[in-house]
Amino acid sequence: MTAALRLDLSVQHHSLYDLSHENTMALACVADCVVTLTDEAQLDAFMASDIADREQSRPLFVLSGGSNVLLPAQLNAIVLRPQLRGIMITNQTQDYVDLEVMAGENWHDLVVYTVNQGWYGLENLALIPGLTGAAPIQNIGAYGVQLEDCLQYVRAYHLPSKTWHHLLAADCEFGYRDSIFKRTPNTWLITRVGFRLHTDPAKILASYGDVQTVAQDYAKQQGRLQPAPADVMHAIIDIRQQKLPDPKQLPNCGSFFQNPIISQDQFIALQATYPNIVGYPMPELMVKVAAGWLIEQAGLKGGGIEPIVTHQQQALVLTNHTPYQATQDDVEQAQSYIVACIYKKFSITLSREPVWVNANGTIGHGKHVV
Repeated sequence: MTAALRLDLSVQHHSLYDLSHENTMALACVADCVVTLTDEAQLDAFMASDIADREQSRPLFVLSGGSNVLLPAQLNAIVLRPQLRGIMITNQTQDYVDLEVMAGENWHDLVVYTVNQGWYGLENLALIPGLTGAAPIQNIGAYGVQLEDCLQYVRAYHLPSKTWHHLLAADCEFGYRDSIFKRTPNTWLITRVGFRLHTDPAKILASYGDVQTVAQDYAKQQGRLQPAPADVMHAIIDIRQQKLPDPKQLPNCGSFFQNPIISQDQFIALQATYPNIVGYPMPELMVKVAAGWLIEQAGLKGGGIEPIVTHQQQALVLTNHTPYQATQDDVEQAQSYIVACIYKKFSITLSREPVWVNANGTIGHGKHVV
């Protein structure tokens, strides 16, 4: 028999802890040691406990909302699940409000709450699945906004040294869908995130894609000449709901492939053959190319290798059509097929966005590095 740990850190003996419903891709996964944390003191207590000492041969694996991970069928690690809740105002002026948000708060619910309170800056990040504590790891971004634009700090526990740290935004080493937390997996457990949000309803970013048109329609319905942050948020929710499947209805982990960044010269060369290629200028003569456009142009919209196929409305999303039965191997087959097709057609290598978890809880690449 194996052990799963309850909140009081006593041992409950039973067969295996099912994590199939704890990842939005709904991959079959069982673990034999799970610790759910609802306050920071529990983490200190666990790390100092006899249980942790006995289990020290097994790696620690931090699992948040499960929205950006690909779990193995058998997870032989100590799974730490931060579920801390709470939203606190730490400072407020006429121009801004500083918030401290606990890691277990649902991200989309947080966005809606802040906009409804008249605190702005997160509205472009509406409907991104997951919990707040995981948002800095990926430096989540959408429609021209990244998390780092509003983040001030994180409070995080450094697992190897068993010490607490207050990391400012610069300490997080944010990049495009990247951070120090992502580059050093299972080293940090984030418990709190600090944000500074503004209070100016005229300060919005609505020029990305279809957002401006839809937001303008919402503004007109409310009798406003120009969109407000709430209009932008509702526009983005509408757009995402039309394009992206609800993980509760069709399991997925959001955007599966990162938008590749290529040289300006390569982009210009591709433009000669594909005049409608979608790209966005980046620093240092680089261009970010829309991965969804590449996949669609390769004829792979709705394609893949069953049971893992791209979504009919958004080719960037891989969906699981046999929830709680499909495994990492199924994902890897579909992913490798798509990557090979894109490279053959465009000479561009797509990189996977969700995190690949090995059977021992370490982070890897699978059999094929992407």
